[in-house]
Amino acid sequence: MFGFLIATLVPIPLLILATAQGGAVAWGVLAYLTIFTALLDHIIPRNWRNLDAAREFRTGHGLSIALGVAHLFLLVIAVRYLGGPGGAEGWDVLPAILAFGIYFGQVSHPNAHELIHRSGKEAVQLGKIVYTSMLFGHHASSHPKVHHVYVATPYDPNSALLDESFYRFFLRAWVGSFREGMRIETHDLRRAGRPITSHPYITYVLGAIAFLLLAWLLAGPEGVGVLLAVSGFAQLQILLSDYVQHYGLERGERPDGKLEPVRAVHSWNSPHSVTSAMMLNASRHSDHHMHPGRIYPGLQIDADTMPMLPRSLPVMAVIALVPPWWRKKMNPRILKWQSQL
Repeated sequence: MFGFLIATLVPIPLLILATAQGGAVAWGVLAYLTIFTALLDHIIPRNWRNLDAAREFRTGHGLSIALGVAHLFLLVIAVRYLGGPGGAEGWDVLPAILAFGIYFGQVSHPNAHELIHRSGKEAVQLGKIVYTSMLFGHHASSHPKVHHVYVATPYDPNSALLDESFYRFFLRAWVGSFREGMRIETHDLRRAGRPITSHPYITYVLGAIAFLLLAWLLAGPEGVGVLLAVSGFAQLQILLSDYVQHYGLERGERPDGKLEPVRAVHSWNSPHSVTSAMMLNASRHSDHHMHPGRIYPGLQIDADTMPMLPRSLPVMAVIALVPPWWRKKMNPRILKWQSQL
């Protein structure tokens, strides 16, 4: 657990410092979250260790709750002091906004993802609030009810097809996940006989409006601009993560027309130590899909049965922004696993 604590908590005071100073200091914090962590991943040995999946990992759950609360605190700090007086000003806010976006996309998102998969109602609600604060609340519905059900099939808008560029995937995934999540939530609502006023999408939309209003109250139109910029950058990383983790891997259908069970071969994984700790083992993605309720310290990894990315997940996300480079890296690896799909 020590690695998770260091990787996720150390950036918090650095982000506050970037908010206050901006400029060169903020560029340094951004470099720490990107270039420095990538270098550490390259230097430090890969983490192939599997902890006992049956353990409760109470400290891990406690860290998730703390990170969820810290995210909301950081969001207020970013909007108030990057959009209003007292912090960085002018172009000096740019690296700070990028640094917050990186943290929200690579720490807050994996953590909110953990929370919506927990069994406790309070944890799930906190995860939904975190996603709503990033103006992406529908993910709390579409992820468990669409992505996990139809992953690695053409029915899942968040599973990238072979040779599909990220830019084509982005719009399909954003719109498709919103629409499909709303469709399934509406169906579940009607089946349960509950009133339309309890539809979770109403909460997501009103919650997003409330966060935008809060940003306006904290720092006026500039505060709204900061919230939109940080949230947009975080959403970009969320969908890049989906794109990378399922690119080109497809589940088949059984003779009876039902989808075959999700197996280890249906997700890309990464054993890189630093970014895996920062992203709460989100890169151990195959095991997560096979055991969605398993808490992040207990997720397993196996090089023999699980497809592995050539670089860490964040580095591969950058490569995905250049489609020819991405296909050159990934398409030959898909051929290796094709017979097992």
